[in-house]
Amino acid sequence: MARRIALRVLRAVPDGPGIRRLVLADPDGWPLPRWRPGAHIDLHLPNGLVRAYSLCGDPAEPRAWTVAVKREADSRGGSAWLHEALAEGDALEASAPRCTFPLAAEAVRHVFIAGGIGVTPFLPMALTLLRAGGDFRLHLLHRGPPPLADALAPLVAAGRAVLHDTEAAPRPALAELIGPPGQGVQAYACGPENLLDGFAEATADWLEGTAQVEHFHPPILPPDPDARPFTLVLARTGDEVALPAGADLVAAIRALGGAVDTSCEGGICGACRVRWLEGAPIHRDRVLRPAERATDLIACVAACAGGRLVLDL
Repeated sequence: MARRIALRVLRAVPDGPGIRRLVLADPDGWPLPRWRPGAHIDLHLPNGLVRAYSLCGDPAEPRAWTVAVKREADSRGGSAWLHEALAEGDALEASAPRCTFPLAAEAVRHVFIAGGIGVTPFLPMALTLLRAGGDFRLHLLHRGPPPLADALAPLVAAGRAVLHDTEAAPRPALAELIGPPGQGVQAYACGPENLLDGFAEATADWLEGTAQVEHFHPPILPPDPDARPFTLVLARTGDEVALPAGADLVAAIRALGGAVDTSCEGGICGACRVRWLEGAPIHRDRVLRPAERATDLIACVAACAGGRLVLDL
């Protein structure tokens, strides 16, 4: 299992409709692990739940991590606990930061499309680009007062962010906000599924890899018609088990004594990333790039198209 990092809640304050901003630090004030814009952490809650949240503070600040939690109406206990039970001064554990939604290093212009609380990963991206003199524009679609207004204010004043209140006016066409594809242009989107669907449609003719998304919630995955029975082998111990088609790979790994973390359990967070050594994995995640799939898989949604899958566990 990955190491958990002990934290203390420095501040817990409202920061928009139904949103609570948490500032987390080492209990003794030591610097925290560094992170890249677009990274997220898993919060391990006392009720046993694990929830992923984008880091939305300043990547140059070494002694604090900031996340913003929206209180979900249909909360399964995660956002409700973070809003109602967690208090300033309380202890909390988190994973090390993981970045599955990075800034494209080769891009010369960045276009960010955010839906509501989906603005969080773009705030540290904007800070980083401002310091580097990078070219970017952030479009935030929201209903009523925007989330994290104080953090957005200087970006709006500088003409780098545009707020679109869809309660006051119809939602603008995403294709117009994004603009045309071009050499060195990278588009990003984070928000609810209807926004991501519209973004995918608007960027359908863009070159592969030049338009990327981050999901709030894992998409529903139908049964995989290519899945078949296979033998799972853990290379470090030699333990193996025969699995039926469609078996839960994470459960099988754990049954053999292998250690694997989970969070989203839907292929969008990367917590259960595992190196594979032999076989023909079926990749159904939204995290790994094509080159990464040559060596790694996301266990919570992976399967096997061959008869044998060997993992580096």
